Amino acid sequence: MDESTSFAQSFFNIALQTPTNLIAQSDTPETAGLFDIILSGGIIGLMILLVLFALSIAAAYLVFDQTMTLRKTEILPDGVSDTVRQALLNARPAEADTACRREPSVLSVVLLSGLSELEFGWHEVEKSVEDSLAEQSARLMRRIEYLSVIGNIAPMVGLLGTVTGMIFAFQQVATTRGAAGAGDLAEGIYQALVTTVGGLVVAIPSLAAYAICRNRVDSLIAQVAYQAQHALTPIKRRPTARTRPANPNPAASPAPRPQGGNPPMPPKT
Repeated sequence: MDESTSFAQSFFNIALQTPTNLIAQSDTPETAGLFDIILSGGIIGLMILLVLFALSIAAAYLVFDQTMTLRKTEILPDGVSDTVRQALLNARPAEADTACRREPSVLSVVLLSGLSELEFGWHEVEKSVEDSLAEQSARLMRRIEYLSVIGNIAPMVGLLGTVTGMIFAFQQVATTRGAAGAGDLAEGIYQALVTTVGGLVVAIPSLAAYAICRNRVDSLIAQVAYQAQHALTPIKRRPTARTRPANPNPAASPAPRPQGGNPPMPPKT
């Protein structure tokens, strides 16, 4: 009798504890997953995150493109400067021109611009090389600048989502005339901050890649300038065959006045 009574009492206690445990488990807040957090910003937040995703894809493409473009073998092929220098030492400029055209690169373009002014002397060659270096540097930097643009735009896009989200959160407080608690307000704010996090995730790697690529371009252009100077040095010792005319349009120059006083007057009729 005692055993049956104790068994019934234990069963009754377990039955009472089970609903209590279920109620406690149901009151425990569920932790939101990453996908839930992304979708918590609503339609506007989702659209802003899609814009940030498109910016991240563009940044990844630019990083890959610059990684393939800024290789040393693409900018400074081996042996081109030595071949051009040896050809100029042997007074064979045609061979130097052929060597540059055989290996298309930034260095080849700079050397060809210098060789095109070969007949006008070292001063014109040096000036042409400097202009070509500036042009090639600007060309390489033009695509890298897009990384800087993405790095500056992405935080602004994220901030736009945060501001709109906070506007909706405070609008809810105003609509309920202050009935919304601090928990409701905090939920709206953390949902709005998701876009700011997305903007920073896109901007930080983009700006870092921009700085790395910019320094890489500066280093490669400096090496191109050194090798071009080394390859074209033999031109300094060559006599100048021609001089560039000061006025390229001779027809525009005034006719010389006769020496010795005023010009003759026309005869009277």
